[in-house]
Amino acid sequence: MRTSSILLALTASATLAAQEKPNVIIVMADQLRVDLMQREGYPLNTMPFADNLASAGTWFNRAYTAAPASGPARVSMLTGRFPKATHVRSNHNIPDAFYSKDMFDVAREQGYKTAMIGKNHSHLTPERVDYWSPYDHNGQNSDKRSELGKAFDEYLGTLDMYLDLNPAPFGVEAQLPYRMVDDASEWIGSVAGEPFLMWFSIAEPHNPYQTCEPYYSMFPPEKLPAMGSTVAGRKMKGEEYELLAEMMGQGHVGYEENLQRIRSVYHGMIRLIDDQLARLVSELKEKGVYDNTILIFVADHGDYAGEYGLMKKGVGLDDAITRIPMQWTGPGIQVSGGPHKAHVSLIDIFPTLCEVMGAEIPTGVQGRSLWPILTGKDYPEQEFASIMTEDGYGGMYYTKADGTDYREEGAVGKKGLFFDELNTWTQSGSMRMLRKGDWKLVYDMDGNGQLYNLADDPSELKNLYTDPYCKAVCDELKDDLLRWEISTQDHHPIPRRRYRFKRNEHNYLFR
Repeated sequence: MRTSSILLALTASATLAAQEKPNVIIVMADQLRVDLMQREGYPLNTMPFADNLASAGTWFNRAYTAAPASGPARVSMLTGRFPKATHVRSNHNIPDAFYSKDMFDVAREQGYKTAMIGKNHSHLTPERVDYWSPYDHNGQNSDKRSELGKAFDEYLGTLDMYLDLNPAPFGVEAQLPYRMVDDASEWIGSVAGEPFLMWFSIAEPHNPYQTCEPYYSMFPPEKLPAMGSTVAGRKMKGEEYELLAEMMGQGHVGYEENLQRIRSVYHGMIRLIDDQLARLVSELKEKGVYDNTILIFVADHGDYAGEYGLMKKGVGLDDAITRIPMQWTGPGIQVSGGPHKAHVSLIDIFPTLCEVMGAEIPTGVQGRSLWPILTGKDYPEQEFASIMTEDGYGGMYYTKADGTDYREEGAVGKKGLFFDELNTWTQSGSMRMLRKGDWKLVYDMDGNGQLYNLADDPSELKNLYTDPYCKAVCDELKDDLLRWEISTQDHHPIPRRRYRFKRNEHNYLFR
């Protein structure tokens, strides 16, 4: 009897310890342009709930993706490694992902239940996750779909990854984010009392651009703020941008004429996502787990959303497609009272969560833990004085001189309206970007440089790289970029014997 009592006490103690570990939910939007949020100074109130949630925690306005393409960015977030280290530099070599342990490995080792709800587009596989509920741009990949879900998903398939100029049918309950919240709520209810990690990965506002009422009419085309640049700005950006527009015109026929309506629908999609984020938080509160849950809201990358007369993504390392939202709320996280000045990356999420879960940061992780920043402790400001982003799968650039048979290559559909902006012409070569304060440097493998002052030139139209008055700042950013490149050379695997590998406890790179 006494032995049974001791065992019961030990079991209760272990359960209590498990419950004290914070839950983690990463809410990721796909292709969300961060400067369309009101807290960033945008005049329209597109995401009021996300803005209010950010004010209750820490948020960054100098957060960047590892690469402005879904596959490379998502693999980088889960592994804490840049694309050059994961070997995933395109959407078409995700199986080549190279790493020691990723976020889901560590979570399970620490006793967390795990779930992936939404768009995966990474190396993660169903057998490595306790709950797997996949959705993509054409709907839900599950036999559990309702009749409403099936009807809506069939509708999505008719859009050919492009656009609906009219309100989407079936109402908000059919929309993918709404259905995902239903899935999340049901699963969270089934793991009460156990810590969990959930990747809640929304496949929008990525195209196909569609939304239902009332969101379709919330942001009329004629009332949208003008973009900072136009087609004239695109011509200033260079041939690659013009090639992208040419391909887009062949695939998404009439997109320039429909650009304002596309922008309008895109704004409506953002607001729908915001309402479902609010609904998810409401479910967490109803189930009594909100107070012990760290909630992270991010995007994998941005969308031109009309900049340079373009939509989607595809070329360059402009802030429209590389800068992302990143906000943290939950137990222990301080209120930043405005944007935090640190320069951070998508790859910093994994090492931060290692500290949250009480785990060692795995070998090969290149991101830095943000936990000291998030909890209001001292941190080396120089460590977060700049940040790097990568682009390109390598080799030489493909140009118009190499031919423009976009259909044969698969960039443009042989029929219908399909157009894949991530293709041979837009993704060839290698490029790096460094952000430091108001300054931004872009540099490629041929030694072509771009330098912008984002405070004066947010659309990145005035290249100051050869301006003699900017030489000192240009040299400073080049030095920083070189430090990033050297510091993030892959050290995995480390030597098997004799040599001792030394690193900072928070995985800082530059101390």
